[in-house]
Amino acid sequence: MNLSMYQASVPCFIRMLNNLAAILDKAVAHCEAKKIDPAVLAGCRLYPDMYPLAKQVQIATDMAKGCAARLAGQEPAKYEDNETTLVELRARVAKTVDFLHGFSPAQIDGSEARPITLNMRSGPLQFNGQVYLLEFALPNFYFHITTAYALLRHNGVEIGKQDFIGKP
Repeated sequence: MNLSMYQASVPCFIRMLNNLAAILDKAVAHCEAKKIDPAVLAGCRLYPDMYPLAKQVQIATDMAKGCAARLAGQEPAKYEDNETTLVELRARVAKTVDFLHGFSPAQIDGSEARPITLNMRSGPLQFNGQVYLLEFALPNFYFHITTAYALLRHNGVEIGKQDFIGKP
């Protein structure tokens, strides 16, 4: 059995974003229990030149919604990137999951050869759909989800590998 472009994208994005949402819920509870200002976690960084938690979540959601839309031949939804609290980040994740539920396999399957162009500051990046998904979108998505997890774990939120992976 072959793995379709849809199966390799949308369900993976939804699963990991739902796991991220649960981790953010634990972060909110952690802040309440420890009397920590949640803005501290939203702004935390692993290293001064790295993006803070809020930006990690924003980029992860951008990767997911952008990839699904581009594979389906649509323009990605645009978000304002103005979330500053854990609750707002959680809402952004939920909005992205809802957006992803709007795609069907028929819209994405067969997009392996679809030309994808990303306009970056350094110039345009061009891919076919399969290379874009497997070598750009998924690695970036998982990098930012992992970094968000690591930021929260580093700051004392009691989460573990099972929280990251989720339940099958």
